[in-house]
Amino acid sequence: MENIIEVKNLSYRYDHKSEDYILKDVSFHVKQGEWLSIVGHNGSGKSTTVRLIDGLLEAESGDILISGDKLTADNVWEKRRQIGMVFQNPDNQFVGATVEDDVAFGLENQGMNYPMMVKRVHEALELVGMQNFKEREPARLSGGQKQRVAIAGVVALQPDIIILDEATSMLDPEGRLELIRTVKEIKDKNHLTVISITHDLDEISLSDRVLVMKNGQVESTATPRKLFSRPDLEDLGLDQPFVNQVKAAMIQTGLTLPETYLTEKELQEQLWELL
Repeated sequence: MENIIEVKNLSYRYDHKSEDYILKDVSFHVKQGEWLSIVGHNGSGKSTTVRLIDGLLEAESGDILISGDKLTADNVWEKRRQIGMVFQNPDNQFVGATVEDDVAFGLENQGMNYPMMVKRVHEALELVGMQNFKEREPARLSGGQKQRVAIAGVVALQPDIIILDEATSMLDPEGRLELIRTVKEIKDKNHLTVISITHDLDEISLSDRVLVMKNGQVESTATPRKLFSRPDLEDLGLDQPFVNQVKAAMIQTGLTLPETYLTEKELQEQLWELL
């Protein structure tokens, strides 16, 4: 697969007179159709990184390539059409009086003709399961429903890349799981690339790769399995997966189990072998 995003030696600081960099010499890539999770403690540079990719901030040095083209002041608006971003608080993204109006807002800004706009809005709301709420006021929706509408507004624009900036962090566990499963279905159906900033283990487990950031730099990249095998997950602002906790308790009883991460199914199989 080709790289849809390439970040090369990216550095950024809010105050050019300060010696404190938010990002320092950050380099990584994202492949077309890949789901990349970005993890790390608050202040590690995760949100700054995706805002630079989306053109909301301008880097002090380094390059960002999107579909092979270097992001510049001249093409930033064109390139932003390839990217849809969903933020942590959906209330900050609503501009329409109804769900339908809100999803249509971005399409209106693009000057899309009315019949095509209606079609796109209908398809996007169907994808996220919110078609029956199209005439409802956003303020009357639950947190999970609001995020579904926010995602519909992004999907309607048909971007190549969706960025989730802690988009599930304000939801309860059930709503969080439903939302990320919906994103996964949309990603697979439309062959999208997803970048998610998250602390949620279920969200991380769906990704192809995980980028670990620390103090404004890339500390490492790994598969979810390799990440979950690390003994220092808490130092990265992550909880231990439940299966890790169960495995640790079993090892304390004297059972011999692999040191590497095991899925729930794999742990069950290991236990059957020991019985």
